[in-house]
Amino acid sequence: MVKTKRVLALVGFLAGLLGILVGLSALFVPKNNMSEFGMEEVTANGILGERENSIDVLVLGDSEAYSSITPMDLWRDKGYTAYVCGTSSQTLDYTLELFIRALENQKPKVVILETDAIYREVPSQKAIFTRLANHLAVFRYHNRWKTLSWNDFLGETHFTWTDDWKGYRYYATISGTNPGEYMKPVETAAEIPERNIRYVKEIQRLCQENRLVFLSAPSPVNWNYPRHNGIQALAQEMGCEYLDLNLKQDQIPIDWSKDTRDKGDHLNHFGAVKVTHYLAGWLEETGLLTDHRHDENYAKWNDALKKYEAVVEKG
Repeated sequence: MVKTKRVLALVGFLAGLLGILVGLSALFVPKNNMSEFGMEEVTANGILGERENSIDVLVLGDSEAYSSITPMDLWRDKGYTAYVCGTSSQTLDYTLELFIRALENQKPKVVILETDAIYREVPSQKAIFTRLANHLAVFRYHNRWKTLSWNDFLGETHFTWTDDWKGYRYYATISGTNPGEYMKPVETAAEIPERNIRYVKEIQRLCQENRLVFLSAPSPVNWNYPRHNGIQALAQEMGCEYLDLNLKQDQIPIDWSKDTRDKGDHLNHFGAVKVTHYLAGWLEETGLLTDHRHDENYAKWNDALKKYEAVVEKG
């Protein structure tokens, strides 16, 4: 009888604690997706402010993603809508979190996963924390108690902000390199962490209505043939298409003396334009997407394009 009472007391305590955490999560979660409301990684989370089911192509990944694909060029040339949910040094636990958030309001026809993050280790503690934060936002936004307002207590969540450049980050800096034969074929394959494979397969599981594509952005610092082989094997196992742009020099004529901002780690804007031009042609060939340029529902994209072109023209 005493043990039963203790068990019931423990269960009651845990239930009460869970209730408190759920309540605090509802209170602490940002009510808008701007930094002043406490939102983290606002550029990537700008997709939350996009009109419902308006994004054709969702790009996930780290800085290779947001440095290599410029949605405004894709819009100007083909009328396709894309958003890059890229963050610096992104690990796949956060990739999955961003994807889940995006799917609450979007049904992209194509989901592109930039592959650099697939090789980045996800520490066990970080993986556990992210899982908790996905269900109980108080763990991610616990510092928001300092800036809580009456709107946090009484207001509803309403995401209003989006990035005019749709997650792309513009860099015109030139810092060239001579990469040599960094993609010389070999038979060895770089091993992908097992936890990362599980994350990628979970992303695929969520892509029931989406075409999942692996893409390796040009980068002699981050990419090589063993990594190519590792991703190729995973793509074959999962039945995904794999675009390794490091092997497409003929179609994407990257000039490593001019098209990188940091000696081959990331592309600059000139390199990103070349990658996006290739991607636009590839997307057109899929036959999955529609040209929205003359659709009044997408008028804001033309407004964003004007702002984008004004900055690019200034250099």
